[in-house]
Amino acid sequence: MPHAVGQATNIIAVASGKGGVGKTWLSVTLTHALARMGRRTLLFDGDLGLANIDVQLGLMPKRDLGGFIEGKLLLEQAITPHPEFGFDVIAGRSGSGNLAMLPPQRLVGLGDELLKLARGYDRVILDLGAGIDRTVRTLSSWAGTSLVVATADPTSLTDAYAFIKLTAQADPKADIRIVVNMVDSVSEGQRTYQTLLKACQGFLKVSPPLAGIIRRDRKVADAIRHQTSLLTRSPNCEAARDIEKLLENLLEPQ
Repeated sequence: MPHAVGQATNIIAVASGKGGVGKTWLSVTLTHALARMGRRTLLFDGDLGLANIDVQLGLMPKRDLGGFIEGKLLLEQAITPHPEFGFDVIAGRSGSGNLAMLPPQRLVGLGDELLKLARGYDRVILDLGAGIDRTVRTLSSWAGTSLVVATADPTSLTDAYAFIKLTAQADPKADIRIVVNMVDSVSEGQRTYQTLLKACQGFLKVSPPLAGIIRRDRKVADAIRHQTSLLTRSPNCEAARDIEKLLENLLEPQ
């Protein structure tokens, strides 16, 4: 599959390999945290046919990525501003599966359009679909940084490892960082990270750094249920503080 030409250092792809690890929630919360810092930020829902960013945010966009895929819209015309949280969203089309089956040349066109759009933003957060298929890997290749989200669950670690392996093979210099989510303590997060790191060092000869550890927090499910951001609903909870720490790490030059 041909790739879009180039890569934008201000695009951050959020990947997982496995579903159910909190990847979309992390994408939404990171975007909101950046917007609260005064950064002009775009959240792009690249979650194939399972797009749900609009649902998590309680948005009902009149236009979405489907319009671009069908050739009816320019990508910039699919942008929906989030007035309350102060960032822009390009929503996917839930249940369509269109992006997964996009012809290679159309995917390249999408990448070119996204790279152009990215010039107008401080940061673009790209929420990838679960899995490691070619479309997901192509989307991640446009990003300057890939955050790989994993939990302590063994299948999550296996799938995160598979994503790191394919990404590092395609681009040995790729900036891959690990986020450990939904752990009961920082020490459990550290142990989970070390397990994944040892596998990467032993078999791939790469050492992706730890971007952050996010502790399990009932306030997260509460915010998702109320279709709002954790940083608005429970800004002082443990997970919110962990997100802020992760963002500090992310914005520090490597």
